[in-house]
Amino acid sequence: MVRPPMASPQTNALDWPARFAELASSARHPQLKAYYEQALPSGETPMAEVPMVAMDFETTGLDSGTHSIVSIGLVPMDSHRIYCRQAKHWVVRPVLPLHRESVTFHGITHSEIRQAPDLNDIIGELLEALAGRIVVVHYRTIEREFLDAAFRWRLEEGIEFPTIDTMELEARWHRQKRPGFWDRVRGRKPESIRLADSRTRYGLPYYAPHHALTDALATAELLQAQLQHRFQPDTPLRELWR
Repeated sequence: MVRPPMASPQTNALDWPARFAELASSARHPQLKAYYEQALPSGETPMAEVPMVAMDFETTGLDSGTHSIVSIGLVPMDSHRIYCRQAKHWVVRPVLPLHRESVTFHGITHSEIRQAPDLNDIIGELLEALAGRIVVVHYRTIEREFLDAAFRWRLEEGIEFPTIDTMELEARWHRQKRPGFWDRVRGRKPESIRLADSRTRYGLPYYAPHHALTDALATAELLQAQLQHRFQPDTPLRELWR
């Protein structure tokens, strides 16, 4: 298959195995220490050999300082397969009350929240599912900031983890060029890099949004399509992760 030219490789990616070694030595909480001690693939690992897990959150709002996680979806994957039988989904009790507007989006009700565990009760299982894998997300700010805030609230120390951001990858290809004169005259808008619109470009089916497990699966499928169309099996991980 002939692939279109890819954006220039990113050279400012963090050396995540080295960073995890630092965090393993400084982490105070035993579950976090155990997480950081799990071996990560290096930045030179070919994408065909990288273990990953797609992750998505539903939250009570968009500000990690004032809103909370209400559900988590995880789907293990690699460049060839998505392991649906190993997928996990939790509804968790937020620290702050649900907002009416957020219920409209994710459909998680007050009665479900009352019966749900606190995130602290599933931290061990969550970290075990993430350990040794590269996290795949669509817009990394949500997952990174909300999980870090949740850990700081409960464990009194935050969490760091490498991500491959399918939204950021789409932005490389569809947002780097400024609109030309005729694009502006015709009112042509930049390509949307939202999850559903990005999937449409690769011929992937529509999934109803705002369910953490479904969105995690949708993100996993999108990355596999991106890898097939835009990269080679031996593309090093460092060109994708942050």
